[in-house]
Amino acid sequence: MWGALGKGCGPLLLTSDRTGINHDLAKLANKRVAVPSERSTAYLLFRLWAAQHVPGGVGEIVVLPFHEIMPAVRDGLIDAGLVIHEARFTYPSFGLTLLADLGNWWEKDTNLPIPLGAIIARRSLDLSAITGWIQASVKYAWAHPEEPREYVLQHSQELSTEVTQAHIKLYVNEFTENMGETGYKAVSTLLNRASKEGLVPKVDLEALY
Repeated sequence: MWGALGKGCGPLLLTSDRTGINHDLAKLANKRVAVPSERSTAYLLFRLWAAQHVPGGVGEIVVLPFHEIMPAVRDGLIDAGLVIHEARFTYPSFGLTLLADLGNWWEKDTNLPIPLGAIIARRSLDLSAITGWIQASVKYAWAHPEEPREYVLQHSQELSTEVTQAHIKLYVNEFTENMGETGYKAVSTLLNRASKEGLVPKVDLEALY
């Protein structure tokens, strides 16, 4: 398993002034919250965070495409929105307020990086070769950042070159090349907590290694 992990790059929970929530987290109870997926690290982090910080729990969870969440919060269609990726850099342009940085909460609570995603392969494959290809690709991209730029911009929700580069710098890091023991500990901690909260089935953590 190869993963995307990092620090300072977690999902953000946003709202607008019109909701009256501001920084009073108790007012988030029974509100409508948009999320980009119910099968994501972002959603697990949000549910784990809410269990600690929102008495009575949130109300309705609404799944929206990532790029529709901030406009929906801005326009009052949703009370709060969980956003990922380049929204970290662009949400002020929508007039939105940061309620919680869930990555910052996770890091302070666990002293671990945030598990964001993974590439998983069957053990029957040549894992050594696959690892070599991934590491070589990442190292080449670091050494020649101009080469993948056009491809990245074609698939980016954010057309600003500056924001795109900041996004890549934040999310493509030393854990991309090698998760290490710290990375595995972060993944196992997240899955274990989510399992105890009833958000995912019980996981055989030993199978991750």
